[in-house]
Amino acid sequence: MELGLTFPLQRFLHQKPPPYGSESDRRFCWDLHVIELRGHNCLLAVHCHSRYTFVRFDVPGLLWADPPALFRTGLSDSLAAAGFAPAQISAYLQAAGKVQITRTHGRREVAFLNRAWDDVLSLDTCLDIASAAQPMLDWAVNARPSRCVGFEGLAPAAERIEASLKL
Repeated sequence: MELGLTFPLQRFLHQKPPPYGSESDRRFCWDLHVIELRGHNCLLAVHCHSRYTFVRFDVPGLLWADPPALFRTGLSDSLAAAGFAPAQISAYLQAAGKVQITRTHGRREVAFLNRAWDDVLSLDTCLDIASAAQPMLDWAVNARPSRCVGFEGLAPAAERIEASLKL
């Protein structure tokens, strides 16, 4: 699995630019970004294939030290809240393989990440400031019809991630 870090996230983490990725199956590629919501640093993760999006709110400084662990926790929480069985989540993570930190996965993918960020900002009334996991915000963003790299036309990312997880 490849986790592409945006330039702002690389700077935030004080990291040198990672290498470009080599994974051709976008089902195993995610782009990660740092965003600010209500004055708190948050992780925005967007699936490159389906544009499925999740947010981790108010991430403490120490958790940023291990982006793969932060991502895995956020993904597991988000998919579980979306109704995926633990076995299905585990099977996806196992099929995706070892996590590699890379650069983002292309202009189109970053454009869709930016659109997801716009959706998060417009739906921040769904934000639960008492929780790192954001099931209501994730649901609202992923219920909106959108475009993505892996599918033609408009459809909710929630439907597309289901197809993407069938391995």
